[in-house]
Amino acid sequence: MFELLSRERIIAQPGFNRWKVPPASIAIHLCIGSVYAWSIYNPPLTRLFGVVSPASADWSLQDVTWVFSVAIVFLGLAAALAGHWLDKVGPRMVGTAAAVLWGGGYLVGSIGIYTHQLWLLYFGYGVLGGCGLGLGYVSPVSTLIKWFPDRRGMAAGMAIMGFGGGAMIGAPLKRYFIQLFYQAPEYLGTADQVTLITEAGRRFVQQAGEQIEVVVVGANDVASMLVPGAEGVYVVGTGSTGVEQTFIVLGLLYFVVMLIAAFSYRIPADDWQPEGWVAPEEDADSSKMITSHNVDIEEAMKTPQFYKLWIVLCMNVSAGIGVLGVASTMMSEIFGTTLPNIVDGAFAALYVSMISVFNMVGRFIWASSSDYLGRKNTYWIFFALGIVLYCSVPYAAQQVSANPAVVWLVLFYAATMIIFTMYGGGFATIPAYLADVFGTKYVGGIHGRLLTAWSTAGVVGPLAITSLRESAVSRAIEDLVSRIDPVDFQEKFGTGVEQLDQLVAAQTVTIASLMEIAPIGTIDPTSGLYNTTMYLMAVLLCVGLIANASMKPVEKSHYLAD
Repeated sequence: MFELLSRERIIAQPGFNRWKVPPASIAIHLCIGSVYAWSIYNPPLTRLFGVVSPASADWSLQDVTWVFSVAIVFLGLAAALAGHWLDKVGPRMVGTAAAVLWGGGYLVGSIGIYTHQLWLLYFGYGVLGGCGLGLGYVSPVSTLIKWFPDRRGMAAGMAIMGFGGGAMIGAPLKRYFIQLFYQAPEYLGTADQVTLITEAGRRFVQQAGEQIEVVVVGANDVASMLVPGAEGVYVVGTGSTGVEQTFIVLGLLYFVVMLIAAFSYRIPADDWQPEGWVAPEEDADSSKMITSHNVDIEEAMKTPQFYKLWIVLCMNVSAGIGVLGVASTMMSEIFGTTLPNIVDGAFAALYVSMISVFNMVGRFIWASSSDYLGRKNTYWIFFALGIVLYCSVPYAAQQVSANPAVVWLVLFYAATMIIFTMYGGGFATIPAYLADVFGTKYVGGIHGRLLTAWSTAGVVGPLAITSLRESAVSRAIEDLVSRIDPVDFQEKFGTGVEQLDQLVAAQTVTIASLMEIAPIGTIDPTSGLYNTTMYLMAVLLCVGLIANASMKPVEKSHYLAD
């Protein structure tokens, strides 16, 4: 079996058409790139018991967002270790291992969902699946750069394009299966048809001599339901969000597709080069910095250039990955309350798919353009334009709160789509940037080491966006409660304001439920929950801009002897 997977078995014969290799690379990246559609899982994972609305025992958004972060952390760690292994064993063995880990991670994660063991979801999807992501990510990159030395940027763009487009296919697939397996919970009627009891922040009804926990869906909560339903009272623990079964189906599907793709890999012979192509002269221009020499992996780690590029990648990724992790939720929260007739669950899912489209297109277009612009100049554009666009998001959110017009949704949509072309373009351009600076011989291993920046960003981005959002939610709730008549609060929630902390912890009191009893004219604060985060992302891009501006060619003392 190991002989079948070995590097020697996949060396291409003379005359092999190199254009047969990109489809296998793209197929693997389309599968693992579905991680970018993680936000589709957020609503069902935070409603496993309540189904139509979060119940007291359900996981919080911060809990499940960290699963995505753990997967990205292990992606970077696995890529750092796999880069050197890839050079020894070849992409077929690495791709097969990726298929086992990514598909198996989904199946282990489904057990965690079924048993409601968060650690098992973290271990399955986060640790095992994350390792599969890392192995699957690095295997095509160095392979295609070796096949296309004449077009490094384009090669890297093709290799990584599929990863950006994974959510384009993954988002509708996930939503389809979630709705297919969805089962509505038991419905008891409207809130005025049952007698509600509040204890320790939780809502109950008396039925057959015992108290049964329920969730109450108000008019403002209907738009956020997984499948449209009536407002009223639902029994906790009945029904299903469908997410567990979705994990099983997709885990098996991804395993099969990735295994077929891994067996389709071929690599060029060591002395192969494109017909008629001549290696370019070394370019000492600081805007291009293309070297004809090579730097060993360990030697590259001793250069300041490696760490500057690490900062460049980390800042670019941190600014985008936090938004990716909550994209569906963010769209619903910013515009779902102000433009409910337009922004519903299907619209949010389409938004995630469109992020994937622009992410994917940006990877190919920006990486290919960098062959002419130069890698350094390309990153100048990413950072400078990105700062302006991130600062435009809070402005759109503020304006839509005061004046719910579609134009602000269009502005937000356009700004974020351009942001994600540059987010994807940053990933696709960095391998060519590394090849320019350190040579092509060890670019796979060096690229793997550099992807630890992605691991760091996988923590920084989501941590920033979830922490700042939670703080914004707490402030918004306190502000709304201060405006609401205590009598109205008592009537709505069955207890006084003195139990606010318990009600919030049990997810009984939310911004949406408070807005139902807020004084007329009160502006819904939901659309502004991400303002502080967007400004922080702009600051991170400023740091990346400075690191990129200081890039210079590697000192000749680090080159390998001819």
